[in-house]
Amino acid sequence: MASQITNHQCPACTGPLQFDPDTGKLGCEFCGSVFELAEIEALYEKQEEQAVEAHEKAEADQAQQQSEWDLSGLSEDWGADADGMKTYSCPACTAELICDAATAATACPYCGNPAVVPGQFSGALKPDYVIPFKLDKEAAIAALKKHYQKRFFLPRAFSTQNQLQKIQGVYVPFWLFDGEADGETSFKATRSHTRRQGDYEITETRHFMCDRAGTVTFEKVPVDASSKMPDDYMESIEPYDYGELKSFSTAYLPGFLADKYDVSVDASQKRADERCAESLAQELRATVQGYETVSEVRRMIRLNRGKVHYALLPVWLMNTKWNGKDYLFAMNGQSGKLVGDLPVDRKKFWSMFFGIGVGLSAISSLLILLLH
Repeated sequence: MASQITNHQCPACTGPLQFDPDTGKLGCEFCGSVFELAEIEALYEKQEEQAVEAHEKAEADQAQQQSEWDLSGLSEDWGADADGMKTYSCPACTAELICDAATAATACPYCGNPAVVPGQFSGALKPDYVIPFKLDKEAAIAALKKHYQKRFFLPRAFSTQNQLQKIQGVYVPFWLFDGEADGETSFKATRSHTRRQGDYEITETRHFMCDRAGTVTFEKVPVDASSKMPDDYMESIEPYDYGELKSFSTAYLPGFLADKYDVSVDASQKRADERCAESLAQELRATVQGYETVSEVRRMIRLNRGKVHYALLPVWLMNTKWNGKDYLFAMNGQSGKLVGDLPVDRKKFWSMFFGIGVGLSAISSLLILLLH
């Protein structure tokens, strides 16, 4: 037989309260205070309501904040570099890519459409930074081959050398946000202790409120500025080493394509705010240690927004089709970290499934004969 006892803290001294069966009340053995059960229950209920209200207010305040990101560093002045640039547009997915005049594109790296239309370069924001490709095409192909290994159900046609050669290096646009976050968070935490008392197993749980406050300075928090690149893909192949950021130069473009941003700074602001606020919340959460359970009940975070930078980050992309479905593979062109969907050869799958079934059936029949 088991029972659960939850210890509440004394409002006067924060010591543990104990129930007195004779009086039907809760008493504190440290300061001698006595409380009605309804009084303590109402107190804890009010605290929880206040925590929820504070959390909702913080979210509402954050949502109402206007954009204060400093965009003064962004520039549309390409200078003489613009003369050596050209664009490609994909009529299928509307991707618009830029490259140097010597780079030829035969297919869209996002959707695989073979018809990309060359055009004259027109004005767009000039990137502030670029991380050059560190891994070449051969390294990308080798990584894909390794990714294919031991994947028995992968269609053979999908992993042929012809498919692998479709890999294209693309500089994906990103907004990088600088600033500072400061705030306070509150956490409910518990410690439990279980002991035997006769036929009973009693678990005592102590409850704590942990308040934390702090400040975090952040630099170059990335937000994907291309609607063509799935956000979960880009976050999956992070992180990039921003210590290798270079001032942008068209000298890094030959042989590669560069996607033009089509997600504005304003549209990216919410994601940037979330990432910055979450970074501070995680740092504060990491300081709450020594408890069995910890849950956040209140958060009040203020953002001091700073500079916004425009950068191009290296990604190896391959898009291919199988049975009418698109499959996109992406690899971090700096670290080699990769992500991608792979198709399944259903004929192979069902052949093996039925083969195993037939084999098990034969073994079962043999066992029956032997037993008889």
